[in-house]
Amino acid sequence: MMTEADYYALFEAYAAGELAAPARADLEARLSADPTFALRYADFTELTDTLRALGQRQQARQQLRGIHAAMLAAEAPAEIETPAAGKLTHTVHPILRISRTERKLREFWSGHRATVGVAASVAVMAVFATLLGLDLWRATKTQPGYQALRLEINKIKRNQRALSTIITQGTATTPPVEPSKFSGTGFALTSEGYLVTSYHVIQGADSVLIEGRDRQRFRAEPVYSDVKHDLAILRITDKKFNGFGRLPYAIKSGQADLGERVFTLGYPREDVVYGEGALSARSGFEGDTAFYQISIPVNPGNSGGPLLDERGNLIGVVSGRQNDAQSAAFATKSSYLVRLVDSLAATAKADAPYHLPRYGQLAGSGRPQQLKKLRDYVFVVKVYEKE
Repeated sequence: MMTEADYYALFEAYAAGELAAPARADLEARLSADPTFALRYADFTELTDTLRALGQRQQARQQLRGIHAAMLAAEAPAEIETPAAGKLTHTVHPILRISRTERKLREFWSGHRATVGVAASVAVMAVFATLLGLDLWRATKTQPGYQALRLEINKIKRNQRALSTIITQGTATTPPVEPSKFSGTGFALTSEGYLVTSYHVIQGADSVLIEGRDRQRFRAEPVYSDVKHDLAILRITDKKFNGFGRLPYAIKSGQADLGERVFTLGYPREDVVYGEGALSARSGFEGDTAFYQISIPVNPGNSGGPLLDERGNLIGVVSGRQNDAQSAAFATKSSYLVRLVDSLAATAKADAPYHLPRYGQLAGSGRPQQLKKLRDYVFVVKVYEKE
């Protein structure tokens, strides 16, 4: 069985053109036929591009430091003493002396640079792969300055329940319903009862409840998660659920354009809230290319809400916001959602269909008409955890 290090070594050899023709053909065939394997290769490509860019920046900094040091050495005069004339001041260029040990190290590096580079790359990638397996690699976006938008409602509901008990003076005949601990937003993914939300919304959940506009409630369970891109797919399990019908929006698999007008629906409070703005950057927090930056004010509870373009196409899933920037919010790109569904469909049973909406019904409609159609497909996701 191949380890993560084996996979990354194989991918690096493929990218460098070092695989033999039969092995290369086998790998390309597997990339075309196996979405999970293709996703692994895409993660490798994204990571190596990031590491390569980091190395180039570090090399540029080192070159600048060297130039700066040389300029200072050239400008600084050195004092020498002679028996006849006392002290004389003139410029003396420093002589670089290399020890025997350092010379041997340089000879070794020159002869084995390629081998050491591959080994270092595989080692670094193996470390990152381990972090992914432990759910520590971008699991909940807890970096300083970033806020995931899961709403903690347990304290609010507890205070309300205590106040209600005081008012009724203990005359209630039925025990109060235990409130959920967290809430976020979710939206329909397929007509068969699959939904999408942010992974951090349902992280640690013992049970999940979906609540619609007309207070219809359905039990749901997580069926697939992409921790790295903060996505989770839920499935409604209630037998009384009869399906969503045809969804009014299509899911965009390509990139949205910078400056596009975008809007979202979410549940930062009990009633659905509409927000609009523009796509302000095609990368997210700290340059993460799996996310968009959007100029829409969002609040805890908006996580997992749909991000749509002017034509009503789904282009992202709202995830978090930057604490130190006005109206800077972030959303996972819909292309990663499509990739997640493809991976899930490849491992799903025949009785678990995944029919993504391909054609939207919202283009050409005014915004109020679009919102009327959308509201039936956007839900509160209530998360329950054991104390």
